[in-house]
This record gives sequence, structure tokens and C-alpha cells, in this order.
Amino acid sequence: MLRPRLLLACLVAVLGWAGCTADVDPAEVQDPELLHESVWHMTDVMVHDIFSPPQAARAYAYASVAAYEPLAAAHADYRTLAGQVNALSPLPPAPDGDHLPSLASVHAFLTVGTEMVYTQSRMEAFHEKMMQRFRSLGIPAEVFDRSVAYGDSVAQHVLDWAATDGYRTTRSGPQFTVTDEPGRWRPTPPAYMDAIEPNWDEHRPFVMTAADQFAPTPPHPYSLEEGSAFREEVMEVYRMGQNLTEEEREIAAFWDCNPYVMHTEGHAMFATKQMSPGGHWMGIAIIANRKSGADLWRSAEVLAQTAVALADGFISAWDEKYRSNLIRPETVINDHIDPDWRPVLQTPPFPEYTSAHSVISAAAAVTLTDLYGDAFAFTDTTERAYGLPDRSYDSFNEAAEEAAISRLYGGIHYRMAAEEGAVQGTNVGQWVVDHVDTRPPAVAEETRTASDPQ
Repeated sequence: MLRPRLLLACLVAVLGWAGCTADVDPAEVQDPELLHESVWHMTDVMVHDIFSPPQAARAYAYASVAAYEPLAAAHADYRTLAGQVNALSPLPPAPDGDHLPSLASVHAFLTVGTEMVYTQSRMEAFHEKMMQRFRSLGIPAEVFDRSVAYGDSVAQHVLDWAATDGYRTTRSGPQFTVTDEPGRWRPTPPAYMDAIEPNWDEHRPFVMTAADQFAPTPPHPYSLEEGSAFREEVMEVYRMGQNLTEEEREIAAFWDCNPYVMHTEGHAMFATKQMSPGGHWMGIAIIANRKSGADLWRSAEVLAQTAVALADGFISAWDEKYRSNLIRPETVINDHIDPDWRPVLQTPPFPEYTSAHSVISAAAAVTLTDLYGDAFAFTDTTERAYGLPDRSYDSFNEAAEEAAISRLYGGIHYRMAAEEGAVQGTNVGQWVVDHVDTRPPAVAEETRTASDPQ
């Protein structure tokens, strides 16, 4: 069956351009998969480049804001993020002539994304394929060129904004100093890597007022005395690691999301790569968009808000990690309880408290719940690429709770880090929800009600 074709002149209200006579299918030029596929490709490149979790979240946030802005400018039901996220000034206006917001959006995302990654050639090759895909839809050359130029101007504005966020300072900041002070973090086996991103608290937040705005309750004081709160936390990790059910092991593996896992076999060492925790939640956002039948505008809105919440979640978590500088369970257990004990998951190379997985999962869940309702059931398929079975949830909060407890099952966090991290992330997510309005109030309430499957 032939799909209906509309003249470009009939698409004024939806696409923001007119005066053309070529036939174009609006379902193709507005397909949200154009953006979803771009996000997934950027994820693949960051996996290849072994991005740290905070770095990956930063990249998603800037690229997703760049994708959102050209679409928001073309639709009365959406509002710019300028003036809502920190230091983002008004973006370049849409061109006077006919243009295609969807093309400008995808082009801006991929342009910013390319500047954010290391292996830019992989992004550039995908970018060119995506542009060819748009060209194949019969878009008039002048409209195509004007749309790309608009996307370029938005991308450059976002990149200029990103250049002032303190990231460059974090590249040249002081290295983390390891000490023998009891209770302080030390590198963990098998790679004994240096602590990553010790200066991430200097990064400008996207919506929070400061990195320490939602600093959690401090961890229990370090003490191995019988009956101390800290020792009880350690012993829970130790005992749980010896008695995990198969389900608990599966949960730990599903939420591992360690970008770089080192394996040792005799004298040989090799590494495997996975997506970051932020990449996992961006994948969940895409799953929600697909299930709800979200159009391109809605999809870009959801991705931008989720990405900003994730980025602030990592800033908040990393601020606390290097303030409390708490020793990992593996180190304590090996030094004082059982030298042969190993966690189910490989301990990542940075201080323990709080659990960043717990923080960012809660932040993303609060944001997605605000967008799609508190009873949005979904099946998480994001880990298929790593040979892991799907898992299903009745809500985003249920998924976030499982992500948090997975760190205890994995043997890499104490319960207090997971529970306090979830509180911390909930505060971050709620702050984002309360201070970022992508819709006029009446439209926001109408959309939220329609999206809630209840």
C-alpha cells in the first residue's frame, strides 16, 4: 500500500516551511528514529572510546540540548531551554526562509556529538549517512542547505556554551593522591587504576545551583570495631557476596554498565567494554518514547530532560565521592576479613560513597516519571548487545530501585551508599523537574495526563 504523500506547502504548521512543490512524506522527515538512531550511534562511539560515566553524561546533555532547540523553536507547545539551564543564552533564531526543523535538529545533535567524542571519524561517517538519508527524501536543495546552516548555528552556540563549563579545567586539575589513612580509598584489583575524574565537582551544573547542593548524609565513620555501623555495612557486603541467588546475580550483571572491565587469565590481561550507566538510562528513555508512540518533538524533549538530569546526577555524585573519599568494600574485606574474597562485579576506579548508579538512576527515574507517569511499565532491552536478557519493570522508579540494590549485590557498594545515593538522586531529579519547563503549563499538564498509562 502506498503511503499518502503531501505537498511541502501543506506542512507549514508542522514543519515550519512552505512554498515548495516537491512531494515529501512527513512520516519520514519527522521520524523520531532519526534522533534515536543518532543517540545509539553516539553511545557506540563512546563505548569504543571508553568514556568515563561523567564524561558520557556531559556529552549526552550537550548533544541532546542541541537536538531539542531547533524543534522547540518551530512548535508553540515547546519552550526553549535558554534561561532555564545554567548559562545558556538565547539560541540563534530560525532562518527567515523555508527550513526543516527535524534536519536542523539531527544535524545539530551529530555536530555537537562529534566534537564531544574522541573517535570523530566514526561520528562523521554516520553523520554523512544520515544526511544522505535526508537527501533521499526529496527535500529541495535550498531547504536542505538552509536547514543544515541553521543546525550549524545551533550546534556552534551549544559548543560555545559547553566551552565555559569548566571541563577544560578538570583536564588539567591535580591528580588524586592516594594515602594509607584508614578508611580512605585505594586502587582496587585487577588493574589498580588511578581514580578517574577527581576534579569533576568543578564542572558547572546544568540545572543545580552548585555541585554540593544535594550533598548526602555523610557515610558512617570508618571503624572495624565489633558492632560499629561501618563494620556492619562491610559484613553485609561480605555475607551477601557468598549467598547470592541466581536472580541477584542477574540483576548485578544487568546494571553493571562498567565502561572498562579488566580480565586476567594467567599472565594475560584483556578488557571488555560496556555502555555507561547514563547510556543505559538514555536507552530507557528511547524505549519509553517508542512505547508511547512519541513524535520527534516529544522524543527530543524526553531525551534532553533525561540527559540534563543524568549530567547533574553525576556532578552531584562525584562531588560527594571525592569529599568522603571512602574505601571500597573489596579493599576492607581483603585487608581485614578474607584476602581471597572477590566481588561479583569488578570494582570501578573511584571512591565508594555515594553510589553514582543510585544517584543517576533515581534522577533519571524522577524525570521520566514526570514525563510519562508513575505507572509506565516497560521492558528494558538495552543490554541485549552485551548478551544479557531483557528485564521488565512496572515503573521507572522500580527500575531505579533495582539499579541501586544491584550495587550491593555486585559487592562494590555498601547499602548506605545505595540508599543515600537514591535520596540524593531523587533530590537532583526533582530539582530538574521543578526548574526546567519544556512546555507551557497547560500543555505540560495535558501531555502528562495523556502519557500516564493509568
